Amino acid sequence: MKRKSITCLPTVQQLEQELKREAYRKRYRRMLGSTISTLIVVAAAVVLISHLLLPILRIYGTSMTPTLTDGNIVAAIRKGSYERADIIAFYYNNKILVKRVIGLPGEWIDMDENGNVSINGQTLQEPYLKEKAFGECDIQFPYQVPDSRYFVMGDHRSVSSDSRNSDVGCVSEEDIVGTLVFRLWPLNELGEIE
Repeated sequence: MKRKSITCLPTVQQLEQELKREAYRKRYRRMLGSTISTLIVVAAAVVLISHLLLPILRIYGTSMTPTLTDGNIVAAIRKGSYERADIIAFYYNNKILVKRVIGLPGEWIDMDENGNVSINGQTLQEPYLKEKAFGECDIQFPYQVPDSRYFVMGDHRSVSSDSRNSDVGCVSEEDIVGTLVFRLWPLNELGEIE
């Protein structure tokens, strides 16, 4: 006797469920692809902004205390011109240093043995300093700042290696990363940098 094979055809309800499941799978894949591409675009934008417009830096060392301390995280902004007392970040020997602008291009800088600074014969008022010091200095004062360069010094003058040392020297405009404008960390010190 021959056996008949019985094939069950899916019901209309089963077909509808399968169609719904397949449609859901397609929507899920589309949504996942869209989310991943959005995340990639956002990450690329953040990287571009942080490198080109608003670099984020971490402070190492004590050369800028009390204004900035070891471990602070700060945001810098790129701008074309820099003013006296701006705190700038700049490239030096494959590192980024942070110092305060003291002398502008063409100005004459003088400093006495007590650490008092004068610009073009006028004593510089420096309310951001806790103490003055002559520090590590191997240049002759009075000193004229070269064109397109800035004379910079750290706020902790006794330990800062800066433009007073010929190894660092004056900072050229093209080496400047930006002006530090905002402290991001620690949170209890969040705010504008002065």
